[in-house]
Amino acid sequence: MKIQKTLCILFCLMSALLCAQTAPVRVEFPEIWAYLMNGDEQFLDASFPITDLGYFGAGINTYGKLSGVPDIGKIAFFTGKKHLVIAEGGNLALTHFCIDPQYPVREALLQAILAASVPYDGIQIDFEAVPAADRENFISFLSRLKLLMGRKILSVALPARTRTIDEPYDYLRIGRIADRIIIMAYDEHWSGGSPGSIASLAWCEKVVLYAVSKIGTDKLVMGVPFYGRAWSDTNPAKAYKHSSISQLVADKKIATLNRENEIPFFQYQETVNVQVYFEDVFSILSRLKIYKNATVRNISFWKLGQEDFEIWNNLVIQK
Repeated sequence: MKIQKTLCILFCLMSALLCAQTAPVRVEFPEIWAYLMNGDEQFLDASFPITDLGYFGAGINTYGKLSGVPDIGKIAFFTGKKHLVIAEGGNLALTHFCIDPQYPVREALLQAILAASVPYDGIQIDFEAVPAADRENFISFLSRLKLLMGRKILSVALPARTRTIDEPYDYLRIGRIADRIIIMAYDEHWSGGSPGSIASLAWCEKVVLYAVSKIGTDKLVMGVPFYGRAWSDTNPAKAYKHSSISQLVADKKIATLNRENEIPFFQYQETVNVQVYFEDVFSILSRLKIYKNATVRNISFWKLGQEDFEIWNNLVIQK
């Protein structure tokens, strides 16, 4: 009994020491941004230490018109700054026709964005499908929007980079136009690639050093992921040609084919190994410490509803 009691005491002491070494440490930032999806308002708590909310978001329809503007009344209880996010994530052709000044759709879109932003403190542009040849059009689009906005805050979300490449997302030039630049420092590893951290600490350090060198720290907002991803070594969900189906039947030793309304089908069991990378309060705070050491003043989180809620107990708005 004495040995068991002694072992129990030692285990408790070791556990306490480990917790003391790994316990989260509160960090302060003057600006703490967070994104909220339209329809996820239940995940926004007025007590969260958030200074700026990116309400996601309006988009651009097939005809180049603004659509899906969220009702700001649904977040009236939030007392911080509210930013209307305008996003276009995948259609290069649509983005081209919306930002090229030779087409009338551009000015009409700018005026629509301006009208929709009346009750907001700012506008955020998140155009993730800008053709490389439209670099100057994108710059002039942002310049024109900022001119129309006046004193309201223009923020621009840009992909994470560790070096300068030939693309339209010019950190230096866009940083001269916008009031805030949000660097989306996530998806280092993505669903279509190899397994790995959404944003490894070594990669984040490279990203923030490059961003600071081009943008400085006053306008820079470093994006932080709340979400995780899973990868599997087998994914049979795809289209098959007949010869591949025949090979699959042979490989899986399918003895009987079934038919449903004359259409053949079969079933088999597959063993799948799944690898999951995710974020918790410790990994998030480790990333934030890297940004603090790089003299970053502002951070943002993608997105509310995905987080380890313990993070909110470890953040403070710096006065």
